[in-house]
Amino acid sequence: MSYAAAIENLSALIPELFHTAGAPRRKFSLAEIGTLCAALGDPQSQFPSVLIAGTNGKGSTASTLASIARESGLRVGLYTSPHLDRVNERIRLGQPGQPGAPGLASETWESQQDISDDDFARLYFRVHDTAQQLVLDAKLPTFPSYFELLTALAFLYFAESKVDLAVLEVGMGGRLDATNIVSPVLSVITDISLDHQEWLGATIDLIAREKAGILRPNGTLVTLPQHPEANQALGEAAVELNVRGISAADYMPGMGTSPVAPYAIEVFGQQILVDSPLKGAHQHRNIALAIAAAVELREARNLPITAESIERGITATSWPGRLENLTLPNQPEFLPQFILDVAHNPAGAWALRAALPANQPDRAGVGAPHLASEMWDCRQVLIFACLRDKPLREMTQILFPIFDHVILAPIHSPRATEVADLQAAAEATGVPSTPSSTVEEALHLALQLKPARIVISGSVYLVGEARHHLLASISTKQEGSPQDPIQ
Repeated sequence: MSYAAAIENLSALIPELFHTAGAPRRKFSLAEIGTLCAALGDPQSQFPSVLIAGTNGKGSTASTLASIARESGLRVGLYTSPHLDRVNERIRLGQPGQPGAPGLASETWESQQDISDDDFARLYFRVHDTAQQLVLDAKLPTFPSYFELLTALAFLYFAESKVDLAVLEVGMGGRLDATNIVSPVLSVITDISLDHQEWLGATIDLIAREKAGILRPNGTLVTLPQHPEANQALGEAAVELNVRGISAADYMPGMGTSPVAPYAIEVFGQQILVDSPLKGAHQHRNIALAIAAAVELREARNLPITAESIERGITATSWPGRLENLTLPNQPEFLPQFILDVAHNPAGAWALRAALPANQPDRAGVGAPHLASEMWDCRQVLIFACLRDKPLREMTQILFPIFDHVILAPIHSPRATEVADLQAAAEATGVPSTPSSTVEEALHLALQLKPARIVISGSVYLVGEARHHLLASISTKQEGSPQDPIQ
């Protein structure tokens, strides 16, 4: 069967992920993914894995740790979600580089290391047909979900590829997430805040206890001090399971460190320069977690991780759409700075708001600290969309007031907030806003305002589609209006 057929088949399962009025609510359970993986030969038991849970930052932590492992000469699998453009992005294989060589360019990691279309199709239908037979044999009560199928596919791919290590990002929660069927050599928990309350609980305490479901008896946890309720919940779970806790605080930079400049820390008794493409003060925490996990993997698993490979791995990390300053090849001076960030909850919105002042455009005629100049009509414009299960009013109150204008965009998701609802929330902030009918039109409208900066945020779906348009449509030679190159 073809890749196109696999994607069409998989996409048909998307509505099953969401609860709609009058429809039975899907019950999450590890028993179903366990049955499916057992029928596939338990691929998840054929490689060591690190499991990473949290509300925000788990993808950044996972991508940084995977890059460090690859730069250490390991064959590493990386499983993340959701994707920005193509579903293949969720399943990546990092080939070890030459010892001591600089890391691969981000473009190499992005385009060459995703699972191939042929491998995706081949393994997808193996998983699909196995699941279908299990349902026919009454060994599964229902057909697996979108995420369960992809997780089983990733396990098969990593087992087949004989990875030295798999770095797995939990999809949602932890305790009942399909990734939690593995027996991790190390559990990492990033910052916890309110999100997915419908599924995980209404308080940080309840959400933290769901995240703590990735801990194992006598296992190891890497984390950082955070919200007191989360600290207490994680601590109680760790004590109950006799888990050894490792704080990543030793790998945090000193107070007052620039959120965008490189900084020095000590690892294995050596000074290394932390120069990550992931910018923002919040990324200091994610990078520290990745470093602490890498140190533990060397000390507890005897993996060939060095101070030098940690430094190279951090620099070589690629995780698009996270405070990404998108500068296109030979970008003309008249184009604004594009910043893409998938901030999809209040904690992410605060992190984005805090990071923006440190990301001044470097353009002729635009001098820090002021963005506005005779070259630009306004300082910065936001293109925004979000899902309807997110706290829309809270997110708009956090983000909108720092922008001169907001363009409201529709996104392709059954959970998308209607543009009319976005507009009502925008009106409540008093910030001028304009609705658009497509993401492409939103880009056109934003460019017509001649801003020094365009920020695209609020949803992974929005950032993914906008990024696709920007990369595909802007070339080194522009035709038509110089202020509107999105053709």
